[in-house]
Amino acid sequence: MQQQPLNKIELNMKKSILIVAAALTIGLLTNNVFAQTQPATPAPATPPAQTAPAAKADSVKDIDATIANVADLSSLTADIKAANLDASLKAVGPFTVFAPDNAAFSALPKTTLDSLMKDPVKLATLVNAHVVAGTYDKKGIIKALTNATRTATLKTVDGQTLTIAVVNKKVQIKDAHGNTAEITSFDTPATNGVIHGVNGVLMAK
Repeated sequence: MQQQPLNKIELNMKKSILIVAAALTIGLLTNNVFAQTQPATPAPATPPAQTAPAAKADSVKDIDATIANVADLSSLTADIKAANLDASLKAVGPFTVFAPDNAAFSALPKTTLDSLMKDPVKLATLVNAHVVAGTYDKKGIIKALTNATRTATLKTVDGQTLTIAVVNKKVQIKDAHGNTAEITSFDTPATNGVIHGVNGVLMAK
């Protein structure tokens, strides 16, 4: 049978179908190429770990807390507490404390210690006999001793007089009763002053 020639409408329909098919093919190819050339979307960056700020070094405490942290000053710590002077030695100051060690208190007669521990007022007077208003570090004490007599006097917070002198190359403190104590350690720092260790107990008038 002889094929009939296509009329104009059929030709136009075939052309339209071919154009749509070509457009779809080009579109698919374009999308595929675009997908291959696009860089991969980076994963969200993990935020850096937050580092806690270092704790501020605060090893220096007030005189009361500093004395309480020294094992060889436990007797003085007990006396300060019994005399209700904790708050006074936490005050702004500044103060210089000549702190008797445990051996110094042990050298006192037991009856004297027992009597003092029963009387907070007398005990406070005893403790205050070792506390001077103002800061006198080792350098300041040596400077005060640079005079013709090689002695210096300091006033305690109770108004008592302490005399400092160099005896046998040791710095010695003497109270109004003539009791003496040598400074065995210098310049333990505190936020409200300085502490020197001594090997004897001083008495107030």
